[in-house]
Amino acid sequence: MSENLNDALDRLEDGDWDGAHAIVQDMPSEEAARVHALLHRIEGDRFNAEFWYRRAGRRRFEGSEEEEIALLRSELRH
Repeated sequence: MSENLNDALDRLEDGDWDGAHAIVQDMPSEEAARVHALLHRIEGDRFNAEFWYRRAGRRRFEGSEEEEIALLRSELRH
């Protein structure tokens, strides 16, 4: 599963928000919810992002989007 989530992050970094969203849209894991939250944060949809952070059992990330991507990649390696 982390491979798919890393693919989503790769797509996001390549500017393919829709492709990244398509990957995580129907994934039920908390990790996928974290990536989903980030996507909606980047989109500027704070309400939807907050929903996905709650689904992931996390608070909204306060750092930059780049820092959040780096943190997610680090967490997915473990």
